[in-house]
Amino acid sequence: MTRKPEAAARNPRQLGVVLEQAAAVLRETSPTPRLDAEVLVMHVCGLNRAGLIARGDAALSDAQERRLEELVARRRQGEPIAYLTGVREFWSLELHVSPAVLIPRPETELLVEKALARIPSGAPWTIADLGTGSGAIALAVARERPHSRVIATDMSPAALDVARSNAGKFGLTHVEFREGDWTDPLAGLALDMILCNAPYIRSDDPYLKEGDLRFEPQKALNAGPEGLEAIRRIALHARRHLKPGGWLLLEHGWDQADAIRDLLHGHGYRDIFCHRDPAGHERITECRT
Repeated sequence: MTRKPEAAARNPRQLGVVLEQAAAVLRETSPTPRLDAEVLVMHVCGLNRAGLIARGDAALSDAQERRLEELVARRRQGEPIAYLTGVREFWSLELHVSPAVLIPRPETELLVEKALARIPSGAPWTIADLGTGSGAIALAVARERPHSRVIATDMSPAALDVARSNAGKFGLTHVEFREGDWTDPLAGLALDMILCNAPYIRSDDPYLKEGDLRFEPQKALNAGPEGLEAIRRIALHARRHLKPGGWLLLEHGWDQADAIRDLLHGHGYRDIFCHRDPAGHERITECRT
């Protein structure tokens, strides 16, 4: 009886070798190929950075190699690292993210910082985060101000599912989620503060078709010909939901501060001030009723 030849044994590849090969593949399309490769290897192998350094001679399993090859191929096509790993850190919170939500950016932490500067510690304020997405802003504020009531709104049920899962992960039970477009879910509320990182990219901006933005929800980015459609609507309707002296804080494009100041002034807001980001751009505008 003829015996079938045995399959050749797999030659396991070391983690360090695989890392270098992944970085070489990503060098063709990624601006940060080494970092991307490291993040993907850590994700697939369940390692932190110390483990990545210490275990460079460890061998990957067949399943780990296949998974890494799949993720590297997707990253090579431009898919964001945050969607590939399913997580993004914001305000020291490791948030779950998916293609249903915008990926939280470091510059948005300035919005949280300026909001917290206005919210007295221990005060039972009622605060709304409009278009919450992953819940990044709402959850960061809720964690720092546990006595406040935080209302997070979004028109996307899928986005709210992501935000709810993040709230549950961190035990932030004082955050309430409401579905609806911008201020529509705020009926009946008297708010001390409204926060929003609204869409602010012009519809003809080529940036929408570049990099990570190609994969992110366009409704969270595209804001019409001038990039101001969402902010105009929020500025118009926010006043009816804010208490006298209540605060409105908006994140916007680096070149939109003058237009937004004029818009807010025209709607009767006062104490209008724009904060600059670390790059020196006017990025966060605050005002009050």
